[in-house]
Amino acid sequence: MTKPKLTYFDAPISRGEECRLALHLAGIDFDDARIKFADWAAMKEQTPYGALPVFELPGRSPLAHSNAILVMIGRQHGLHPADEFEAARHEGMMQHVEDLRAVVGPTIRMGDAEKKTAREAMVEGFLPAWARSAEKNIAGEPFFGGAKLNVVDLKLHMVVRWFIGGKIDHIPATIFAGYPRLMRVHDAVRDHAGVKAWYAKT
Repeated sequence: MTKPKLTYFDAPISRGEECRLALHLAGIDFDDARIKFADWAAMKEQTPYGALPVFELPGRSPLAHSNAILVMIGRQHGLHPADEFEAARHEGMMQHVEDLRAVVGPTIRMGDAEKKTAREAMVEGFLPAWARSAEKNIAGEPFFGGAKLNVVDLKLHMVVRWFIGGKIDHIPATIFAGYPRLMRVHDAVRDHAGVKAWYAKT
């Protein structure tokens, strides 16, 4: 290995894509290793925690969990606050995104009837509550912490993009429309020149 390597599924989604974006914005030349979903079962036990993404640096053991990867990249490349309290506030929001994924993720594997019931219940309760908490903790403009993009913004962008894309059965694409701060972060990341450059080349 001669350069950093990020391993994730061959799709521009979720935890892996936010790490790819962070590496790109940091200006890091990395090996973007994309695996097929069919190959995942055979390699799962070889990863640190049985999950992706996994980030590898030359001479270091593999690093896993997206928040850990993002914070390390952010600290090293000016994409995470230097102030300890503000950094912790950003990391709290990053965990808030993971809490959402932990609730919604299991419904992907449910049967149609069970999925419909579970997701309709989320629309009535969990998702608005999650969005209210996110909204009240976004103090900056246009990004979470103010004028500058940080790794937390990439994470918020990816999860909002997932929902507003209209491809999650039984959850309306307008689910976050009433939360202007949350949507402003999503839009500011989408319109960021560095993010546009990533999608122009991938």
